[in-house]
Amino acid sequence: EVQLVESGGGLVQAGGSLSLSCAGSGFFFDAYTIAWFRQAPGKEREGVSFIMCSSGRDRDATYVDSVKGRFTISGDCAKNMVYLRMNMLKPEDTAVYYCAAQQGVWPVSEIVYEGLYDYWGQGTQVTVSS
Repeated sequence: EVQLVESGGGLVQAGGSLSLSCAGSGFFFDAYTIAWFRQAPGKEREGVSFIMCSSGRDRDATYVDSVKGRFTISGDCAKNMVYLRMNMLKPEDTAVYYCAAQQGVWPVSEIVYEGLYDYWGQGTQVTVSS
């Protein structure tokens, strides 16, 4: 059974940091695009950061403008793990954060769309207080 499990969410003050983890099982991350999405209350789910696992290593980290310079995605692809380090958090970063996976390499123009991804985790709540 394919599973993605997120962990590491919580409550943090504005300006603080959190690290999220995504653990995959039932398949191998190699040759997959792994993404972090988030969904704030009353808003659509949006892509945040993306990475490619290839030959056991991560590459092609990509970020949406709203998190550039603050978030860092990384992978321990051989261990089926992807991480999201979030620094300088803002109240507007408050959301449920989801890990998603899709086999293959995809254009940047496509990886931002949730419809691309076959596999999803259950999400982890991140709350940033002002």
